[in-house]
Amino acid sequence: MNLVSRYSMNRWLLMTFAAAIISACHHAPVQAQSSGNSERCLEVSLTGTQGGPPQVGSLAGPGTLVRFGTKENNCSDIILQFDSGRNTVGRLSELGVSVKNLDAVFYTHMHSDHTEGLASLLLLRWHFFGGPLDIVCSADSAVPQQPVPRTMSCESFVAHIADAFIASGEIAQRYAESNKRHPDGPSHLANLKTVDLPLPDRPGHVVWEKGDVLVTAVASRHIPGHLSFRVDSPAGSVVIGGDAGNNVPTPPRDFSTSVAVERLSKDADILVHSVIHPVFRPGNGSAFPAVPYYRQSAAGDLGAMAKRAGVKQLMLTHLIPSLDTTHHGPFEIPGGPLSAVDFDTAVRSSGFDGEVHVGTDILTIRLLEFQK
Repeated sequence: MNLVSRYSMNRWLLMTFAAAIISACHHAPVQAQSSGNSERCLEVSLTGTQGGPPQVGSLAGPGTLVRFGTKENNCSDIILQFDSGRNTVGRLSELGVSVKNLDAVFYTHMHSDHTEGLASLLLLRWHFFGGPLDIVCSADSAVPQQPVPRTMSCESFVAHIADAFIASGEIAQRYAESNKRHPDGPSHLANLKTVDLPLPDRPGHVVWEKGDVLVTAVASRHIPGHLSFRVDSPAGSVVIGGDAGNNVPTPPRDFSTSVAVERLSKDADILVHSVIHPVFRPGNGSAFPAVPYYRQSAAGDLGAMAKRAGVKQLMLTHLIPSLDTTHHGPFEIPGGPLSAVDFDTAVRSSGFDGEVHVGTDILTIRLLEFQK
């Protein structure tokens, strides 16, 4: 074979090889093309796991961060915060999330351990020229019980969130330094969206949506105005139960969990829920009051509910009592400190065989679209 013939043969082989590569690329499965940094993800982080008003070590108050986006942008196209207990902004900072980038904050109820971080969150956003922030919570809920009727009001809470800073003169002083800030202070940034009660007796009431993310809610029992939320996205779903318990406040009853939350959790990838360990049950040698015990969901009942609902992963938060401590506030823990194994064992006593995550601050789980 002469030089020209060899050149022609080599050129033909090269062109054939290149055509094969191009053809293979054009016919590659969509899933393979999307498995890189553009793959969509849903990330769930616990921004605080302290149960109730006590302070234990450096634990932050209850809160859950939910992020949706792509692997390329660290799941951060849409950023949602559910509840904001004390030091939420500190935990967000540890997770690399600026309060300026939050899209919405949702409140399960108006107990201070779930809400007290809003003042610092809105104040920080106001200081550094953040824009309006959606805040989603229950409409005012009357409590007719005597001797003191009262109203649980997220609207009033948000409207007065910065009163102390206004009264001290700080807001006026800071505004004088930069008129990029709004003169009325942090509460002006709140775009309040209240959810009217009662809700329909079924899951699926839409309370917020953006792009491919949908947030629905149900009314659930703990105190008046309590809501539980579900986030659905192409990468997965997560339910935030809050402190929900059974509509029947005391025994006899079959379980301590909420039927409404169980319906909301049907086939969810992750259920984030407060938990109380049965070590505090009445009659077990603890002085822990019966009323708060019975309005929480017990560990074993949560496992049973997750199993019935087909939940894949259960994240325990708002732990009562906290791990590795001898007291919950003033109440001594019968038998001494509890470990993560104690909570895990109590959950699995129900027969739940999914993944159990005993909550610690900034514990994070990521779901990927093509691993569903």
